[in-house]
Amino acid sequence: MTTRIDIALLSAILLAPYQARAQDSKLIEEGQRAFAEHCAACHGAEADGTDMGPKLVGSRSLRARPVPQLRSLINQGIPSSGMPAFPLPAQQLDALAAFVHSLNTTAAGSAVPGSPVAGEQFFFGKGRCAECHMVHGRGKALGPDLSNVGHELTLGEIRQVLRNPNSRITPGYELLSVQLHDGQTIRGFARGRTDFDIQLQSIDGQFHMLQDHQIASIHDEKQSLMKPVAATGEELRDLVAYLSNLTGIGEGVASGATAAPSGPDFARITNPHPGDWLTYNGNLNGNRYSDLKLINTSNVKNLGVKWIFPVDHFGLEVTPLVADGVMYITGPNQAIALDALTGRQIWKYARPRTAGLIGDASLGTNRGLAILGDKVFMVTDNAHLLAINRITGSLVWDRYMPDEPMHYGSTVAPLIVKDTVITGVSGGDRGMRGFLACYKASTGERLWRHFTIPLKGEPGSETWKGGEPFFGGGATWLTGAYDPESDTLFWPTGNPWPDSDDHDRGGDNLYTNCILALDPATGSFKWYYQFTPHDVHDWDATETPILVNTNYQGQERKLLLHADRNGFFYVLDRTEGKLLLAKSFLRMQTWTSGIGPDGRPQTPSTDSPLDCPTEAANWNSPAYSPVTRLFYVVTQEQCRARRNGNWKMAAQEVAPPQKIIRAIDIETGRVVWEIPHTGSVTPKTWPGLMATAGGLLFYGDPNGAFAAADERTGKTLWHFPTNVLMKASPMTYMVNGQQFVATVAGPNIVCFGLP
Repeated sequence: MTTRIDIALLSAILLAPYQARAQDSKLIEEGQRAFAEHCAACHGAEADGTDMGPKLVGSRSLRARPVPQLRSLINQGIPSSGMPAFPLPAQQLDALAAFVHSLNTTAAGSAVPGSPVAGEQFFFGKGRCAECHMVHGRGKALGPDLSNVGHELTLGEIRQVLRNPNSRITPGYELLSVQLHDGQTIRGFARGRTDFDIQLQSIDGQFHMLQDHQIASIHDEKQSLMKPVAATGEELRDLVAYLSNLTGIGEGVASGATAAPSGPDFARITNPHPGDWLTYNGNLNGNRYSDLKLINTSNVKNLGVKWIFPVDHFGLEVTPLVADGVMYITGPNQAIALDALTGRQIWKYARPRTAGLIGDASLGTNRGLAILGDKVFMVTDNAHLLAINRITGSLVWDRYMPDEPMHYGSTVAPLIVKDTVITGVSGGDRGMRGFLACYKASTGERLWRHFTIPLKGEPGSETWKGGEPFFGGGATWLTGAYDPESDTLFWPTGNPWPDSDDHDRGGDNLYTNCILALDPATGSFKWYYQFTPHDVHDWDATETPILVNTNYQGQERKLLLHADRNGFFYVLDRTEGKLLLAKSFLRMQTWTSGIGPDGRPQTPSTDSPLDCPTEAANWNSPAYSPVTRLFYVVTQEQCRARRNGNWKMAAQEVAPPQKIIRAIDIETGRVVWEIPHTGSVTPKTWPGLMATAGGLLFYGDPNGAFAAADERTGKTLWHFPTNVLMKASPMTYMVNGQQFVATVAGPNIVCFGLP
């Protein structure tokens, strides 16, 4: 039997919600006319109240009342308060009740008359609203972002603020004129304010971090910068309809054309201003070296705490960025902008953490942001890449990076290359197919994706013996480096999966435990180098690659330096991936007798009962000084012993596990000096390093101290007891002619400076 469907009936069913919405809109429009006739004399034309009657916009008591109850109240009046009864015709009562209800329901949940399409045209055209406000990445960030205004305000509040902007000023956009002692006057918004300082966003969109000693007087203007909207009744109705439909940035929503970018462009990222820290490692070559030297070996003993900013997460691993006096940090699924001089919060973006995740992403781990123009970029625990306006803190676009349902997460700080954002994924210890992805910074459009695990028929697939490695690992969870001279992207990859069970993954297992040299425009291979073929130790190669141009062994070379978790320090010619040096930096090294001229590990020379190392280095950042030509890295001495067929940590057979900072001569691989850390080794505490032109190496003691040593000798010159576990890498910056050093201690960003 063939079932026939009445087309007219089907159309009626499908169109019913839209027809109902249109009918509701007409009802509210009729109610608005009835309100003007019967109610405006007491409650005001905008329902914002008069001496004769209370305001009806934004009323919590009215918000809780259903439409039938409001209808009854209007019909019967409230004699005790002086409100008369309005025994109006039923249709008019229904309309008036619907209109009053709409004044106290979020606009997105209301039936709104008018044309959203016409309202959008007015917003970006004749109304000139986009000259101050952004919607879905379009417009300017002078005033509040309106992308979610339909969920934030009621229909009545939207109407009210369009006609009388002074009736509702968004917190953080209070207008001030600040007179400074130097005679300058700055007018703008108080994005943050205390008795001691103001974080002022001036009318041109720039931040000014003002302290009380700079300020002569403050004039609170007590008004909005916005003027009442000049529009016809129809234009205003359509504008309200458009704004009411704005319910946030959805995943995959494409941004439109934006205003000219303001803030650090790629030329500035390539050649940072003095005092900038614009990438995860401070610069694109990854060397964690700063040219600042106001803090140096002669005065570092005077360092003291300048401010502390707490984040509600104990295991912070972020490295802050600083540009133009603003610091940008991350916590779990959150980005925060701070006054870099005082640590005061300017804005915060946050979304809930994702339930049901496993691995590092489930712990809330996030290592930081990237910055370009008017945006900062971060990943989320469930592998989304977000663009956030750096002035407003509002979401601009949101992209989910994977296409396949696997154990994907993300913890990496993205990297900017030209006008793109490049980032990776975590989850290699739980089974996934690693990849690196590149997105257009302005819109979030994905330009390419490079998988680290080849499938059948792809180059490198022959190095996987057994089943096809759909879940082969090779995560890309630590930030890479970029060489502008050769236009090459260098990115480290993680271990194969399963990490210790290799019964179904014979062969070298490319491209795990590698450095990948890629064309950043296409993601295509230039070359690769694999540090640990067929890894069964969980020796991710996700340790920061450092790019150095120097005279090496009598020849000018473009080098890539890398201290691997397998215990070897590598020097590669980065133009072709040729191995120049591989030398162990450990006391105990049993897994191989050395690295051969072909770059492959050789067979161990002895049958040692110990397996060394367990993990010689980790993700925490190393540093390189062009002055000393030393490579600085946190290492760990630890072995395992075989008992009853199982590997166990070998604290008795060798010395107890110990973390040691080592300075390595890049010419020879020789350890020049070291700083042993006293005390027990706590898992997952791998604080990183930073070197400066002041002759200093800053480091965190994993057991709870922040310190500075002479980069030439390793002698510790200063320390501060934080008394909490340290897991991140320090950075330095300059504001108002002062140099600061910031690091993470437990849940806190801690900033140090000179008196």
